[in-house]
Amino acid sequence: MDRAAILARLATWGSAFTPEMIAGTTGLYAPLVMRPDEHRVARDLAYGPDERHRLDIFRPEGPVEGGAPVLLFVHGGGFVMGDKGAPDVPFHNNIGAWAASNGLVGVTMSYRLAPAHPWPAGREDVARAVGWLADGIAGHGGDPGRIFVMGQSAGATHVADLVAAPGDAAGRFAGALMISGLYDIARAERNQFQAAYYGPDEAGYAARSSLAGVVRGAVPCLFSVSEYDPEDFQRQAAWLVDAHVAGHGRWPEMHWLAGHNHLSSVSQIGSPHDTLGPIILDFIAGTK
Repeated sequence: MDRAAILARLATWGSAFTPEMIAGTTGLYAPLVMRPDEHRVARDLAYGPDERHRLDIFRPEGPVEGGAPVLLFVHGGGFVMGDKGAPDVPFHNNIGAWAASNGLVGVTMSYRLAPAHPWPAGREDVARAVGWLADGIAGHGGDPGRIFVMGQSAGATHVADLVAAPGDAAGRFAGALMISGLYDIARAERNQFQAAYYGPDEAGYAARSSLAGVVRGAVPCLFSVSEYDPEDFQRQAAWLVDAHVAGHGRWPEMHWLAGHNHLSSVSQIGSPHDTLGPIILDFIAGTK
């Protein structure tokens, strides 16, 4: 299926987040995305004590002098579901395979989920993974000084929390990429997923929001929002831009992904029609 036909199908679902959209979007891209060379993948490495503290490492072909840049991907799932992907599924192996094919060390991770593990467990787990990579990724061909952390949806929200309050991970990652994230939880639409992660007391949501900390953050950041993201994500992107302009007098690096929805933004990575991958590579190359 060519790109125009795919975008036409995505447009029929619009911004609705429905089972039809989810199955349809992943069905469109599953046959098209890259699959990894399993001989160059190290799977289910433990970065912490919990059974979900696991990550996969996708190594590029051939050594890179000084080590290759590292792209750590943090999956979405509404804070209560999702994982890095088993060996025999297309997502999110597509991101690891794509990264390796472009001379990066790709890493996909799973993390603890709500409600058993509420805020700030996601940020803690991403920080833990960053620390593990900073200490050990050189052994897998990566440059510990060039770790980039990328998340989508709930994963982007965890990455935003990391930027806002890096803790022990401060100075250990070179940049952050947030694809359709939530930044101001106090103004977000209410749903059961937020309650599961942030707790039932909405009075604490403002203090648990990352917006102000992201704007003050010390690392280079890239943001994106999709044309057919649900309205709440559209507003979140606008609030992020407003806060950044108020604090810095200029826009952040915000990309509008034409024709894409909440899932296709990352499902397209490693396909022949990928428009986000080149943006990621430009950001990494331009961040020194």
